[in-house]
This record gives sequence, structure tokens and C-alpha cells, in this order.
Amino acid sequence: MLTRLRLQNFRSWSDTGDLRLKPITAFFGANSSGKTSLLQSLVLLKQTATASDQRLVFHYGGNGSAVDFGDYGSLAKKDGPLAIGLDWETPEPMKVSYWHGDQEMVAAEARSLGFEVQVESQKSGGPASVNGFTYRVGEARFGLRRGKRTYDVFVAGIENFLTQMRGRPHLLSTPVKCYGFPAEARARYTNADFMNDLESGLKQQLDLVRYLGPLRARPDRRYIWSGTAPEDMGVAGENVVAALLASRARGRVIKHDPTPRTWKRTVEQQVAACLQQMHLIHDFKVVELSKGTGVFAVNVRQSRRSPWTPLPDVGFGVSQILPVLVLCFYAPEGATVVLEQPELHLHPLAQAALGDVLLNAAKIRRIQILLESHSEHLLLRLQRRIAEQEASANDIALYFCRISDGDSSAEHLELDDYGTISDWPEQFFGDSFGEVAERTMAIQKRRRTVTE
Repeated sequence: MLTRLRLQNFRSWSDTGDLRLKPITAFFGANSSGKTSLLQSLVLLKQTATASDQRLVFHYGGNGSAVDFGDYGSLAKKDGPLAIGLDWETPEPMKVSYWHGDQEMVAAEARSLGFEVQVESQKSGGPASVNGFTYRVGEARFGLRRGKRTYDVFVAGIENFLTQMRGRPHLLSTPVKCYGFPAEARARYTNADFMNDLESGLKQQLDLVRYLGPLRARPDRRYIWSGTAPEDMGVAGENVVAALLASRARGRVIKHDPTPRTWKRTVEQQVAACLQQMHLIHDFKVVELSKGTGVFAVNVRQSRRSPWTPLPDVGFGVSQILPVLVLCFYAPEGATVVLEQPELHLHPLAQAALGDVLLNAAKIRRIQILLESHSEHLLLRLQRRIAEQEASANDIALYFCRISDGDSSAEHLELDDYGTISDWPEQFFGDSFGEVAERTMAIQKRRRTVTE
């Protein structure tokens, strides 16, 4: 699970400071306040890690990519270094070791890991290059930094760890992407296996990121499925039916443990229960139109006795929330699910119920959910569940983002054990009391005018 994010000189952020991430982390704020950039920085790292071109510092995006930042000039807020920092915790500790004779020696071992990279354009408007990066394993640090003539490998927190071999290359080439030690570094040291371990640890964490954008695709009347199992829903939720069919074919079930017995549901059953809980529809099903054709349709039923209806013929909100729900229960355990405006096109009652769905998914699937939202109803439901002791304030992090003079800032909102936000920001969700007061004064003014 990701536990910290920090961006510097990234889009509208001069410096986010250390943003502490929890099983559910929600970013609120006005439009263009920088919320989306926080979430998409993770997607930028993931699509960089999966890009085939090893010379890329960042894969900024393009046709078919999850996010598209253009180029370094569009990504960096101003001239100067841009930095991204991440911390995360793993179920099992990472071990950095070396061999002393025939004995394995552990140099560092921890479940708390981290990575930071700093890049910079050496020429204004030009391509970026890596100034350096650092991996953290507990208190130990391993990394690469730019010197006067070449890059240098460094280790901090462990004495006499690096052992250089004679006759090996002295000059190191540029790093691999924004996180990889150059090949010459591996050839220079006798105990260079740790470089592969560190890089693999970061890539495994990024591989667990699942992203869904704010604008989901309109539902189709027909879906063709070739039997593949998509990694996620796609940026616009276009893979939602394929994901449902793949989970059905593989017999995937959702396990949760209400007293007194253990229940198991398929992904479809779990999603149907969520849609019913949100008062959107009673049931839904994915059916093959003709056996063996691989052509499917999604039908829904508004109530127990109503007829089955094609998904495109019901309210738009159902098709928009469906990829959100499926992703929460389709993603692998331990995944970090990144959602932009999951409440889009939902009425207030459903937005509030979505808070329960997210809490439940984080609990029974052990996934992390990072989201940006404009929904006061979703937030109030999270607060209510904390007060009811159905959720813990320690598992939820809330931030209010604002922008002033082109510079974004994030204010951490302190939640107590009763779900109360002690430092409620001004104009958090507009001024409801002010609207009522102005309306009341307008009514009184009109009534005076009539009586006069």
C-alpha cells in the first residue's frame, strides 16, 4: 500500500509536502485546483515503467495511453528540477543482502520502502534527464546521482557495502528510464544484485496501480469478448464487460465474513448487490446473445418484477458507475485503485451509498482507493460511518486542494474518532448557509414590497 506521495515542480504544484496516504484517501477542492495531477502522477510512473523504450525518462503519453502530459515543458511548473517521491509498505519485507564467502549477509531488511527521483531539463524547453534517484529500504538508502563527468552509485546507512571490481568500467551511462541503474553499474560491483531487487520492487508496486478516468464510455448494446482477461477497466471503462466475463470464466469469488458464516459472491453478484445498495437498479446480468458467438449484452432490471432492459435504455448513471464498482472488486488484492470523480452522474442518495461501497471494498478486498471528488454526500457518509464505528478515522485521509496565483496547495483535514473535521476549510463545498440566508432575505424583501 502506498503511504506517502510528494510532488515538486509538478504541474501546478511547487511542492505538495508529504501527503500521507491511507486505505481510502480522498482529495476535494474546486476545479483546476490540482487534484487530478496528484492522482495522475502515479499513472505517469506506471506507464513509464511499462513503456518499451528504455531511453525514456518519462512516458508522457500519447494515443492510447492512460494520461497524456505532452512533454517535460508541459509537465514542469517552471524551469528547474522536478521531483516525485513515493513510500509504500509490502506484506513481506524486502531484503538487501550480499555474500561473504558462502554466507549470505543481510545489509537491510524492511517492509517500509521508498523511491524518489529528480529530473531536470538542461536546456529550457528541452528534454529531461535524470539528476538522480534514491531507493529506501527501512533506514538504508541506495541510489544514483549525477557527478561532474558521470553518474555515481551511492549507499547510505550501511558501511562498506559496495565492493568495486577491478578493470570494470569507470564511467556510467545514463539511467534506464527514471528509476533504473545503468548496465555498467551492475558490472562494476560484485554485489550488484540489489539494483535488480530495488527496481523490481518499485515496478511491482506500480503494477498494482489501477486507474479509471472521469469520463466513462457510453454503454453499447453489443459486446464482443474473445476470452481475454483485461488488467483493468481501461481509462474510460471500455473493458468492463470483458472483465466481468473473465472473472466468471475463471471462477473468481469475493469472500467476506459477516457473522456467523462466511459468504462468497462472484464479482457479478457483488456488483449487483452494490447497485441495489445504491438504489440504482435491482439486478443486472451479462448474457450471450447466441451461444458460441462471443457476442454479449448487459441487461438490467429496475425492480424484482420489472422486465429485463438493455443497459443503454436505463439511466446514464448506471453505466457510469458500473466500471467503478467492477474495478473495486476485480482488481487484485493489494491494488491501488485510482478514481477520478467516481460519483459522476449519480444522484445524492447514490453518492452517499458509494461511500459505503468504497469502505466495504477496501475492507474485504484489502485494496487502497485514491480518489478525487466534488461530492459532499460521499464525504458525509464516510464521516457518519466513523461516528458509527463502522470505519476508522485512521484508515481515511482527506485533503482539500486550492490554488492561488497559479500555485496549488493541499490542506490535510483532521478527522477525529467521531468523524468530525475540526478544521473545516472556508468554501469547502460552497456556502449552503449563505445561500439559505440570501434566499430568506430575498423573500422578506419581496413580501415587504407587496405589502407596501
